[in-house]
Amino acid sequence: MGFLRKQLLSVIEWQDDSKDILVYRFPLKNREEIMNSSTLVVRESQVALFMHKGEVADVFGPGTYKLTTENIPFLTKLLSLPTGFNSRIKAEIYFINTKQFIGQKWGTQNPIMMRDADFGSIRLRGFGTYSFKVDDVKTFMKEVFGTNGIYKVSDLSEQCKSILIQYISDAIGESGVSALDLVANYKEIADKIVEVSQNAFNKLGLKLCNVIVENLSLPEEVEKTLDERSKLGILGDKMGTYAQYQTAQAIRDAAQNPSGGNLAGLGIGLGAGAHVGGLFANSISSAKDVEEIKCVKCKAKISKGTKFCPECGASQNIKCPSCGENVASGAKFCASCGEKLIKSKVCPKCNKQLNSNAKFCPECGEKL
Repeated sequence: MGFLRKQLLSVIEWQDDSKDILVYRFPLKNREEIMNSSTLVVRESQVALFMHKGEVADVFGPGTYKLTTENIPFLTKLLSLPTGFNSRIKAEIYFINTKQFIGQKWGTQNPIMMRDADFGSIRLRGFGTYSFKVDDVKTFMKEVFGTNGIYKVSDLSEQCKSILIQYISDAIGESGVSALDLVANYKEIADKIVEVSQNAFNKLGLKLCNVIVENLSLPEEVEKTLDERSKLGILGDKMGTYAQYQTAQAIRDAAQNPSGGNLAGLGIGLGAGAHVGGLFANSISSAKDVEEIKCVKCKAKISKGTKFCPECGASQNIKCPSCGENVASGAKFCASCGEKLIKSKVCPKCNKQLNSNAKFCPECGEKL
């Protein structure tokens, strides 16, 4: 007849064999249109989105559909097509991958600030992984991918990572975890990151499924301070003791650098020796006056006022069973509410102060 007839699509489907494609626009060639009564196949973890003149016409979840004006209302309403088997449908079709994309990496390019009760403002670095998926396809289309033919995970990963890092500082602050307890609370911190940043992901039509914190590291100078603090734990971590310790360290270093045998150096050495002797004598004398108590966990003898046991590392601060405030081990009354503590006992697992008749710890559930 002297004219070319347009090709008619009978089956519309996306056989996804990729690992990182979020959005796939079904290709329509120059002379190819969708036919009324075509079959639409949407597989599991897929959603098909029809667009007409820049607007979302309809969304189809997993399943097989016959595209007819009788059972697909948008065809009749938006396109005003006549009924009939050979009616053409002019629309764009997008397949959105709704599966969970796991193993996405995040990391702090620059240190983030956090406020700690023990050390004040400190800087943290960290890294880990997270997973997300498309949750609201209409919002995702409007806010993120628009009308791109193909949209990959790599096109979105930097934005997701920036959102996570933005909320990490808030998550750590709201979790109430101190710098000393960061390693033992990675799971709690990760859950808090998901909680505080979920709203930002929802605005993009996404859902943050999971966050894994693999490491949170303190600055080198803070780690050195923690090491020094551990050394002084057995002595009660007093300022005077710290000064004595630093002086002894300096004298030891000086003794390792002899002055060449001159009399002045000999005098300095003798004076230093006398000073060291005085320090040790004072330390021994003061140690005799220090009252000893037993560790709440391993029962080792430690100086009263020591915050951490040098044998097992257990915290010596216990909780008042009445008001929940920290109470020094060995105290007979709570300094906050006056509760009598002498008849109470301590949980051997979490060190919580308990009533004398308690059979289980209300904090960790340990049987007493």
